[in-house]
Amino acid sequence: MADADLPQPNAASPDRTFFGLNMRPGPDDDGWHTPDPTTLPDGTKLYLLKDGEALRAAFDAIERARFRIGIEVYIMRFDATGRAFADLLSTKAREGVDVYAIVDSFGSSHPKRAMFKQMKRAGVHLAEFHQIRPWECRYSWRPFQRDHRKLLVIDDHVGGLGGLNIGDEYAGKWIDERAKVSWLMRDNAVGVVGPSAAALREAFARTWRYTQRGGPIRRALTVHNLRLARELRGPRLGRSRSADPFITPRPTHPPAEVTGPFALLGSVPTLVSPLRPMLYGLIHNARKSIRMVMAYFAPDDVLVDELCEAAKRGVKVQLIFGGMSDWNFMIVAARSFYQRLLSAGVEVFERQGAVLHAKTMTVDGRFAMIGSTNLDYRSIEFNLELSAVIESTEFTATVERLIDHDVLYSHRFDLSHWRRRPTRDRVVQWCVSRMRYVL
Repeated sequence: MADADLPQPNAASPDRTFFGLNMRPGPDDDGWHTPDPTTLPDGTKLYLLKDGEALRAAFDAIERARFRIGIEVYIMRFDATGRAFADLLSTKAREGVDVYAIVDSFGSSHPKRAMFKQMKRAGVHLAEFHQIRPWECRYSWRPFQRDHRKLLVIDDHVGGLGGLNIGDEYAGKWIDERAKVSWLMRDNAVGVVGPSAAALREAFARTWRYTQRGGPIRRALTVHNLRLARELRGPRLGRSRSADPFITPRPTHPPAEVTGPFALLGSVPTLVSPLRPMLYGLIHNARKSIRMVMAYFAPDDVLVDELCEAAKRGVKVQLIFGGMSDWNFMIVAARSFYQRLLSAGVEVFERQGAVLHAKTMTVDGRFAMIGSTNLDYRSIEFNLELSAVIESTEFTATVERLIDHDVLYSHRFDLSHWRRRPTRDRVVQWCVSRMRYVL
């Protein structure tokens, strides 16, 4: 089914050119007002932010930094937004603030490296994660293992994480009205102010030490307020616990437990990823609802089966994927699962009018998960990722209101209509589903 065949989203007014995507901080374009913060039992305040509002909040927090800034990002573009952040970080370093920045060497590769040189000259401590150019590596060359985290820590008690990179397509036009953006991203983030920011500081420190000292990449692993019963091996190349390379062993008991109101998983590349037991645990234990907004969806069969079985036992399962993507191959990958999901009673939507880049999930109105982690093999087995699991009915309700907002701009799929899709689409989707372990 071609994207052009999908119904256009319902817009409340003809002025909403981008259908629910904030082009600049504020509710002018889509009616979404930034909600009040949620306070956790330890006094931590959590702020749910979206799109340009999230990057504006990060920019303002950096401006207020007094003694230390740590920022970790996959993409830092050489555009108006990237230069604005680079200039600000450079200014803070010249003012005497300790500024540490980690950028991924692949995601942030620029033909011109002047922006990074400027930052270093200003006193910014800059590390490029896993250099793409072998001759620039300080340690071993690992070109397929990337740092996909998005993390900000300021003065040890302010932080944030989510799915946003630093670039015009994430910020909209609030930095420079002349910015030319070919597409705009729809994304989520959470700001953290208070004691729980210490977990973000620890995650950043572990990755920084790894970039400076090398060694086993497991040194960058962070597990905070999570009890993982066991780690499950995935169906990657090499030895697996499954005879079928496309089947992951099914967990025989609830494999994860959240032990605090703010849990954090900073995962690292490994065949035995703690992401799997965490995700299986949240889905396996769901009794009322599972709501997911996911940019890339190409997981193993067990996770899809868990979602289907949850729907069959009466859990309301609602999945929102992207109707537009910066990598159209991933739209096909997600669609390869639609028949199984719809047949089990799962509600499937595709977000219209913007490139969906968010990675968000809620369970039972009690848990909310926000971070950088897509549900595909690259995120689970090849990338450094960062996800927060927040146990708070108040914060989860706020996240679900944002999901409801996205539903307004989404197309819902119908099983009977999906079954009539062209044979060509069926063949392409089947082929992509069998290739998903190398995506």
